[in-house]
Amino acid sequence: MLCSEMEKIEISIRTQLSLIMGDESGIYWFEDASNFRDANRHAGLLSSLEAELRRSDDDAIVDFQCRYSNVFPPSWMTFEISSFGTLSMMYRWLKAGHARRKVARFYGLTDTIMESWLHSIVYVRNICAHHSRLWNRRLSINALVPRRTHLPFIDIPADTKRVYYIMSILLYFLQAVNPQNTFAARFRSLLGKYPNVDVSAMGFPSDWQDEKLWQ
Repeated sequence: MLCSEMEKIEISIRTQLSLIMGDESGIYWFEDASNFRDANRHAGLLSSLEAELRRSDDDAIVDFQCRYSNVFPPSWMTFEISSFGTLSMMYRWLKAGHARRKVARFYGLTDTIMESWLHSIVYVRNICAHHSRLWNRRLSINALVPRRTHLPFIDIPADTKRVYYIMSILLYFLQAVNPQNTFAARFRSLLGKYPNVDVSAMGFPSDWQDEKLWQ
């Protein structure tokens, strides 16, 4: 359930990052070290992207490589085959400025919160991808608490390392990606099928269904 929702968020972030940075610095913005805060980190990101390109058999990528001598296709093509982790690191190491803030503002966040929440989502996605236990886990990464958000969020729980907080972050992003998403309704339906599941073990407060985000 969570993996499919994280994929929707990944596609949205990939799109916004490509559009906004492309308008700001051109379609090969990710190759330009001047757009990043650390030259060594930037070089590492390009190495990761190049490795991902070599592994790809995507028709559009193969066709581009046959036609052109560029190492990388334009950003919107390159990011189609990049991992969520690489995408998150691209955002993390972007130089602070208008474009970085504009990406975050699309989701009603500050760029600092955006960076932290992306990092946490990638961490949770890796847990799910390796079929590890998540439901009552206490996460080792603590997503930052926002002072305010443009879209509805939750009252901050006492323990932000529980699954409730990261699921609320996912649901927050889904509001921006698809305001008509059914994630909360499907989650309640799932709980109805398994009434013995203790949601408090996931960090859910007793009044979680009263939160506007979860209604």
